[in-house]
Amino acid sequence: MTTQITTSPLQQLIAAQREFFNTEQTHAYEFRLAQLQKLKQAIVECQDDIVAAVKADLGRPAFEAYFEIGALSEIDLALKKLKSWMKPQRVTAGIELFPSSAWIQPDPLGVVLIIAPWNYPFSLLITPLAGAIAAGNCAILKPSEHAPHTSKVLAKMIKNTFPENYVAVVEGEAETSQRLLAEKFDHIFFTGGTAIGREVMKAAAEHLTPVTLELGGKSPCIVDAEIHFEHAAKRIAWGKFINAGQTCIAPDYLLIDRSIKAKFLTYLKQAIHNFYGDNPAVSPDFGRLIHQRHFNRLASFLDNGTTILGGQTDPDTCYIAPTLLDEITWQDPIMQEEIFGPILPILTYESLDEAIKQVNAQPKPLALYFFSTNKQKQKRVLSSTSSGGACINETVMQVGLQALPFGGVGDSGIGTYHGKASFDTFSHHKSVLKHAFWLDLGWRYAPYTAKGLKQIKKIITG
Repeated sequence: MTTQITTSPLQQLIAAQREFFNTEQTHAYEFRLAQLQKLKQAIVECQDDIVAAVKADLGRPAFEAYFEIGALSEIDLALKKLKSWMKPQRVTAGIELFPSSAWIQPDPLGVVLIIAPWNYPFSLLITPLAGAIAAGNCAILKPSEHAPHTSKVLAKMIKNTFPENYVAVVEGEAETSQRLLAEKFDHIFFTGGTAIGREVMKAAAEHLTPVTLELGGKSPCIVDAEIHFEHAAKRIAWGKFINAGQTCIAPDYLLIDRSIKAKFLTYLKQAIHNFYGDNPAVSPDFGRLIHQRHFNRLASFLDNGTTILGGQTDPDTCYIAPTLLDEITWQDPIMQEEIFGPILPILTYESLDEAIKQVNAQPKPLALYFFSTNKQKQKRVLSSTSSGGACINETVMQVGLQALPFGGVGDSGIGTYHGKASFDTFSHHKSVLKHAFWLDLGWRYAPYTAKGLKQIKKIITG
């Protein structure tokens, strides 16, 4: 009797994608280009549904919800640059291998898994997908269950655009992610918190699957005395409070020169008031927290220090006002984990050396922000600190520049993406050496001679 091996629908889906990948259709430039164009057209056609879904999940205003559609710029760049990205890169083979040629050839990886978070639930799935398609892969997408409206729109859009043996969405709770992670993929791309990132990496290790982990951390915002007060305050307030602070690269805490603290806080309070009015709860431009558990975690931080602005809450709508907390210490609970919400703790320093020391005592962050007009201080901070990325006199905007690879370091992540970095992340850069038959120099063959030893010494030592 023959025993029939049964597999789950999930395993069947992965097997179907692997079978399709093995046809090599995804390898062709024309195929990749066509799929990127399909993806772009689908997003354009679904943009109103996407914006509405993000608003339903996060209460975001349409202006901020349209940041999700910014994934189109990644697709446009891939469409423009794909041919050059795919082109093998020639390297010098060396006289000892004459006559030969060598090159680095970007190959597709195979079937990849992309797991997205809830804070930017559309763009943080589509942006890596654009790179995966450009690199010639098949992909399984797992949207966040905490953004169900966006997940539904994504699933429908992808199903109507691609056959599932090429690109497919798998919806579900955390258990679905666990089942996915138990399977063998050729790459796993995860965006989310550091704790879950560790679990993803553990699961990937079982299959020796390479990972890209886009995590987070406590991104510091250092404010020097030499600044443009109004512009600095507006840029910090915007970067902190967009999406109600639920941005992985939002300034997590303010570390400010003690000599200008009082003056700067006046400007910061004014910027927040200008953005959201006397009562941000009724502002159409201020979002809400994703769910009750996240609200409860953040509300517990309001007992730290002294509230000098905001602090109002509404558990029924998961609302916490834009809040400034003064008299914070490094030992307070709010300084022990990433905030990921609209609460900004304020600490001070006496000297830039002290500020750098304090930042370097923490795990390496995803972003670091330094505000100063002093070029020597700018240089010092950049050279003396480690972070996934950095901005001088700006916050958050670095994420929109495709020419800058985006990613963390240490606890804040592994690997990068955006622009060509996305293509590289989802490619294997295969090294190839090609040697001609018409000439065969005999210097390397046995039996070895004194003359041969002299030659090899010269080749190796120069």
